[in-house]
Amino acid sequence: MLVAGEIKGELARIHPARACCRRAELIGLLHGHDEGMLRTLDHAVARTAVALASSLGMSVEPPRPESERGRGRPGARHHLRVELDRAALGPWRRADAPTCDRRSFLRGVLLASGSLSFSASGPHVEFVLRTTAAAEELRGVLASLDVRSLVSLRRGRSVVYLKGHEEIASLLRLVGANRGVLQLETLRVERDVRARLNRLLNAEEANLGRTVRAADRQLGAIALLEGDGRLPSLGPGLREAAALRRRMPDADLDTLAAAAGVSRSAVNHRLRRLVQLASDEEDA
Repeated sequence: MLVAGEIKGELARIHPARACCRRAELIGLLHGHDEGMLRTLDHAVARTAVALASSLGMSVEPPRPESERGRGRPGARHHLRVELDRAALGPWRRADAPTCDRRSFLRGVLLASGSLSFSASGPHVEFVLRTTAAAEELRGVLASLDVRSLVSLRRGRSVVYLKGHEEIASLLRLVGANRGVLQLETLRVERDVRARLNRLLNAEEANLGRTVRAADRQLGAIALLEGDGRLPSLGPGLREAAALRRRMPDADLDTLAAAAGVSRSAVNHRLRRLVQLASDEEDA
């Protein structure tokens, strides 16, 4: 089962070789947060921010808890703060950024502001940002890399979200979550196989129901023809079909045809003829 935390862990372990990509990822980590302040519950994200800033020669302190409140409770979680000099990173515009920088930027935003879920209804990715401007900027970066997204408002925050397997797989591929892409593809294949199996089972059940109902009509017709003494006077083909149906009341047409050594359509025609003769007699 795909776990969202595993994808973020994979992304946090990526160390871009180029300084421009490290800068773009750090800008992505800060995107939508307070100026120069990264606030996160994820220790790996905080460590990534410190490592990127240090590799760029920036002065940065280790992550520190935002509040001491709740630290005495077992299992309690608290936000970590990483303070950075945003101005030292300089301006960043998607129109001027090469593809590698835009991909690194997306990785940073996904680590700091993204959430992923993988449920029975399908995968879902969203980014919760503080301002509409930040949401539109992110949506523009996604669009520049051929990833479609939507924007909504939720509790005063702007939410950029992606739905659908193809869009989310494209995003994961762009940011370097290769293991996540493989697991997502595995989930898609499993879901498709289950859906196909369900369709086949439903079709088989429907066919079985039709076979049972048809056999019931045919057995009733044979009993009626035998009761009035007409069955022995019928042709050999019809008598053989009647005998086979009685001997194999649950068999389908293919099984009856194989037993009789004739085609499926021939057996079907003979059984339908038996039902018709019994119906004509009832009408008379």
